[in-house]
Amino acid sequence: MVTEVTRRISILGATGSIGLSTLDVIRRHPDRFSVYALTASTRVEELAMLCREFKPRVAVMADPGAAQTLAGLLSDLPDIQVLSGMEGLCLVASAPEIDTVMAAIVGAAGLLPTLAAVRASKRVLLANKEALVMSGKLFMDAVAEAGAELLPIDSEHNAIFQCMPVDKIRDPAGAGITRILLTASGGPFREHSAEALRSVTPSQACAHPNWSMGQKISVDSATLMNKGLELIEACWLFNTTPERVEVHVHPESIIHSMVEYADGSVLAQLGSPDMRTPIANGLAWPERIDAGVAPVDLFAIGRFHFERPDLVRFPCLRLAAEAFEAGGTAPAVLNAANEVAVAAFLEGNLCFADIPVIIERTLGATAVEPADSFEVIFAKDTEARARAREQIGLLTV
Repeated sequence: MVTEVTRRISILGATGSIGLSTLDVIRRHPDRFSVYALTASTRVEELAMLCREFKPRVAVMADPGAAQTLAGLLSDLPDIQVLSGMEGLCLVASAPEIDTVMAAIVGAAGLLPTLAAVRASKRVLLANKEALVMSGKLFMDAVAEAGAELLPIDSEHNAIFQCMPVDKIRDPAGAGITRILLTASGGPFREHSAEALRSVTPSQACAHPNWSMGQKISVDSATLMNKGLELIEACWLFNTTPERVEVHVHPESIIHSMVEYADGSVLAQLGSPDMRTPIANGLAWPERIDAGVAPVDLFAIGRFHFERPDLVRFPCLRLAAEAFEAGGTAPAVLNAANEVAVAAFLEGNLCFADIPVIIERTLGATAVEPADSFEVIFAKDTEARARAREQIGLLTV
């Protein structure tokens, strides 16, 4: 019989899709998991409701004004401490009272608190791919130095993790692994012409056919930049190169990724397109627990389809591979430019088809430097954002 052990968890990004899915899994297993801290950026009322249900010790709002409002809403719950800003986020990510951190803050904003969790030797459930994309080797070195436990939560990387021998995660060649087959849904515009992509609206881009996700990652999925970021993430997580990672567009989103072995075997992880599966895997690993996910009905699906990504209509995947090959601060520039471009698109200030244009121009206008410190990476992130805004201004004049 398995002895049940309660894990104390801080959830960074509790009001986002990953955070809410994490809380749903925790809700199903109150004897195994308890919530120490919940954080959000500006969604005060949503976080207040979650605090009333899960009774964390600490609640953090990234925005100081929002933290004041939250403290007022929770004034009748004096046992919940309300903190704010990056200092508060890093504090709950590294608190001695916890052993697990769900790193689900979207974008570059998640790097410092995720790094704080790593340096405090926590089990880090990594759903913030941008942190690893930006800082690559520095981040993985920090994991090794601190002895942190890094478990991938992106459905694709979690699938790869499940298909590899545990002791060979950082040595795929030593396990006889020849390729990683990274699947992609293709997004909602897989069959759109280049001309049709110019008229895509934010609401259309956020309506993913298979997954329920936040706005930013939904747009990234639609441009295939999400797959580009995942390509970089896979290279760092599994110590490999883009030449050994092949992207397969799989519209059904049932096979979440595959691993090819030297003997011709291909191991695949299948499941419904529901993030609670990889979240439950990370929370309970190496055990398996109920995640509330419906089983896959293979008879209803009938057949699977695969196709190669179209790098002409969707060049973001190519840009990501090139940034990884360039090395240094190039992936941080890629990420920063993408975040600025996506925000401009969502605000109605940029055409969907021009997102990769801004990214490519920003990469060309920003010098690559050795990524030998986090200070350099953050400085380059700031520079790239300014250059991306300049490029948007030039494009829309």
